[in-house]
Amino acid sequence: MAPNPAIQAAIDLTAGAAGGTACVLTGQPFDTAKVKMQTFPSMYRGLTECAVKTYKQVGFRGFYKGTSPALLANIAENSVLFMSYGFCQRVVRRIVGLEKNATLSDLQNASAGSVASVFAALVLCPTELVKCRLQAMHELQLSGKIAEGQNTVWSVVKGIVHREGPVGFYQGLTSTICREMPGYFFFFGGYELSRSFFASGGKSKDEIGPVALMVSGGFGGIALWLAVYPVDCVKSRIQVLSITGKQAGFMRTFSSIMKNEARSSLL
Repeated sequence: MAPNPAIQAAIDLTAGAAGGTACVLTGQPFDTAKVKMQTFPSMYRGLTECAVKTYKQVGFRGFYKGTSPALLANIAENSVLFMSYGFCQRVVRRIVGLEKNATLSDLQNASAGSVASVFAALVLCPTELVKCRLQAMHELQLSGKIAEGQNTVWSVVKGIVHREGPVGFYQGLTSTICREMPGYFFFFGGYELSRSFFASGGKSKDEIGPVALMVSGGFGGIALWLAVYPVDCVKSRIQVLSITGKQAGFMRTFSSIMKNEARSSLL
């Protein structure tokens, strides 16, 4: 018997929050290096150089800059995403004329995940904006784009409100949606495809076990980032550099990177 929709939504919300917390605690140092290299590509030749310089300049804590907003961003995103995913799956069933608890195809699940990501982007954008600026704060100060003393969550939030008002928290929303929609199409598509692979031989997807489930999640994550990394690079550039004034939109930023830094900056 399928759980009540409200109970299922609560389960999805809790699972998403737990997943978001685990993601930040394990991946924050790598995410910090990613944002630094995306935003200031001329300062670092690669991950190793970025890691060594960050440690020498700021210490180990430098890898965890922006952890508080990152936790909030990932918990909010994953909670809303997985709750919306369940809702969007029910909408897809209605659209294609399936019964209430009918199993969706991998393509239908991917489509549901893609639509669900729009709701997640609305809560993700403000918190990720603060996170990215904190992660690149040392580089912003080093390049003279901002003054010292703006390296706390509160100072970044206060600065956004003072300069741009509440709408300033949605700098990069277009690029966030452009990243999330195709990204989560590939994530949920890859995740469900991998689960289908492990479920071959008479098993259902719910019986594949935790190891296969983890591998499926990893496969989905790889599919997501391979598809959207260039868009994520543009998003980071917009969100971080808009702290110095009005930043160009998605297409102009993308064109500028392609023209001035060649394709390597997007990969």
